[in-house]
Amino acid sequence: MIKIWLMIMLLSSPNLPTVKYNAYLYKTEDECVNAQADFMNHYEKKSDDYKRITVVDSYCIEFESFPIPRFNPSGA
Repeated sequence: MIKIWLMIMLLSSPNLPTVKYNAYLYKTEDECVNAQADFMNHYEKKSDDYKRITVVDSYCIEFESFPIPRFNPSGA
């Protein structure tokens, strides 16, 4: 087992029946936290009109996983 980080991005808008989400895997906590900061900074640069109708949040979650080939330095 290996430790990985999952960044989950949540998006809510009025009159939507669900909350939309997207998620990405990262090898380290630093990579995840940096991606989270980039995502939230991008949202903060949006117009006030956009932010009135779209609410976002994101989380970095640590968990154990089976080995992931793309996280292996040899690629195998």
